[in-house]
Amino acid sequence: MTRVKAIEAVIFDWGGTLTQWHDIDFQAESLALASAVVDAEHDLHVSRDLLHRAASTIWSRSRDHQRSATVADLFVEAGLSHDPARLDAYYAFWEPHTATDPAVGPLWQGLRERGISVGVLSNTIWPRDVHERVFRRDGVLDLIDGDVYSSEIPWTKPSPQAFGAAMASVGATDPSRCVYVGDRLFDDIWGAQNAGLRAIHVPHSDIPPEQVGHSVGEPDGVAHALEDVLTLVDGWR
Repeated sequence: MTRVKAIEAVIFDWGGTLTQWHDIDFQAESLALASAVVDAEHDLHVSRDLLHRAASTIWSRSRDHQRSATVADLFVEAGLSHDPARLDAYYAFWEPHTATDPAVGPLWQGLRERGISVGVLSNTIWPRDVHERVFRRDGVLDLIDGDVYSSEIPWTKPSPQAFGAAMASVGATDPSRCVYVGDRLFDDIWGAQNAGLRAIHVPHSDIPPEQVGHSVGEPDGVAHALEDVLTLVDGWR
């Protein structure tokens, strides 16, 4: 009989997993970004359109080549200069979409009580401090044992190197003892399994067709509610 290895870490995607899926008006997002443009020869709406196209290019690179980017890279791609101190309108635009699911705190506490580390791995252009501010606001920052944001590493999911960085952040070395939880069948499920982790799908997000990758993973488990993650992990223990 093959012995199942004990789970030592569960790592989570952020948007659409730890937060509930929201449809986003990306034109409005780009308009909020445009308020940070300085010394532009274009008016606000032209800057918006340039930023909107740049965002599509950057996310296509993430999907097809697993190349990471930052907010600053977005402005460079658009050919615009910006003042980082004027990004408040951009982050304020996102504020209603960042609420942590109320189930996250009890779930993470339950995992840590079982001796299982909690990690976060997110494809994002945002800097670390923005994500930490969200987790701090919602009272769960101190329950995270390690977190990695693609804005601070060269790769995005589904690159195995991104998953490796997340494992290292929680002190894990054996992918077969790690679980990844996410809402995307390409980035999260196929990506995690390709890196040797087990994968749990949270199937409530309406992924836009242009964000769907070349492969689809078959999850090891499905969590219709975040509380189900603990049940699945207990079954593997």
